[in-house]
Amino acid sequence: MGIQQFRLPDVGEGLVEAEIVSWKVKAGDTVKLNDTIVEIETAKSLVELPVPFAGVVTELLVPEGETVPVGTPIISVQTGEAAPGDLAPPVGEGTVNEDMIPVIPDSDGEEIEAGKIGGAAPGGRTAVLVGYGPKTTEAKRRPRKGAGTPAPVEAAPAPVAPAQSAPAHSPSTADDAQLARQALVAEGNEAGGSLHVLAKPPVRKLAKDLGIDLASVTATGPGGIITRADVEGHAAGAAGSAPAAAPAAVAAPVAAPVAGQLETRIPVKGVQKVMAQAMVNSAFTAPHVTEWITVDVSATMELVERLKSDKAFRDLRVSPLLIVAKAVTLAARRTPIINAAWDEAAQEIVLKHSVNLGIAAATPRGLIVPNIKGADAMTLPELCAALNDLVAVAREGKTQPADQAGGSFTITNVGVFGVDAGTPIINPGEAAILAFGAVRKQPWVVDDEIVPRWITTLALSFDHRLIDGEKGSTFLADVAAILEDPARALMF
Repeated sequence: MGIQQFRLPDVGEGLVEAEIVSWKVKAGDTVKLNDTIVEIETAKSLVELPVPFAGVVTELLVPEGETVPVGTPIISVQTGEAAPGDLAPPVGEGTVNEDMIPVIPDSDGEEIEAGKIGGAAPGGRTAVLVGYGPKTTEAKRRPRKGAGTPAPVEAAPAPVAPAQSAPAHSPSTADDAQLARQALVAEGNEAGGSLHVLAKPPVRKLAKDLGIDLASVTATGPGGIITRADVEGHAAGAAGSAPAAAPAAVAAPVAAPVAGQLETRIPVKGVQKVMAQAMVNSAFTAPHVTEWITVDVSATMELVERLKSDKAFRDLRVSPLLIVAKAVTLAARRTPIINAAWDEAAQEIVLKHSVNLGIAAATPRGLIVPNIKGADAMTLPELCAALNDLVAVAREGKTQPADQAGGSFTITNVGVFGVDAGTPIINPGEAAILAFGAVRKQPWVVDDEIVPRWITTLALSFDHRLIDGEKGSTFLADVAAILEDPARALMF
């Protein structure tokens, strides 16, 4: 028996760090190969990580809510195949590859064969995920030298202390609690916190932000650990009233106001941080022009109602956004410059031969823009199914980085919030974005008579470096014409 540590991997997008959002296992749980053990948030999305070995979880090395660099050990698992070489090497030992992930030598002093778990993978990465990334070989270790002779096994090291030799055994709950207490006290002392006060790093940071001395907080956590609820309860004048909880709870996206505080500071990270940087770069790089058009979409609304009862759309959610999406792909055929990009380095316009249609989606963790690859080649039912899947995955926060890359045109449906229109910012790497406003019953002039009609407003923002006013106006007018009379789609 032995202990292996699973390190935070680069999930294939140039990842530098990630936040531990939620653990799917706890100490003492038995895990099988490829079981999902943790959900992390990268700069683009939430990703579930599988474990590359089977055994019993001995320790979660990183608490929920903490952001750690790639290569950091995040969990220890007791397996039947591990040897001392499987443990994380002490600082200063071992080598580091180009992704800053330590290369762990095998127990006989040799590096693990390329492509195998713990060994190098194509591109210089370490093979830590089973079934993730390029498949080069079977995910198993080669036989060790002298496998018939059992080797002494080291116990799992505490997160902040070097590993210490110990006989192989199944750690008891008391041992785990003692290791946790020692680690937490050590962290507090190193951080200049109160001596002998047990609290995890996120809780210490919260107390520091609130100006609270942890020594004055009543602990209700197991083993005398101060929890987030204890700190918040103390700040609100109700110290010790919070119920006990085993692990610290995940921090909510927006912190609740605390009595006596005039402001609340929320760290900008993950998806929201990337979105903010992208919008600033786009707004101050591409010269934006926005044009508006108000359209009678009564015929589109009638078409939507007919499609809902069509057998080709059974089990699909049909909405006006579907017709807008189809109109965009058709109008782009007449004005292909809309589906292009500006290459600043080469000083070239890049015309894209396929419409990868992005749909801006507001999620609890920030704005993302997943896209439907090859939307222009899809039939209406296929496009409807793709839209349904895109929205469902985005709401769950499961959109993968590959689904957000390579977009060529974006639609932002501000109408779902009851907004009539706006001046959207172009998604970086694209040339235009269309805002689809709320569809409302309004008075409209038809044959010199005022009648109630379904009306909406479209707003097109485009990059004036490659799209002039004529091209932008033509495209917007074509989209509006199809929405006003869907039969016009036969002309494209």
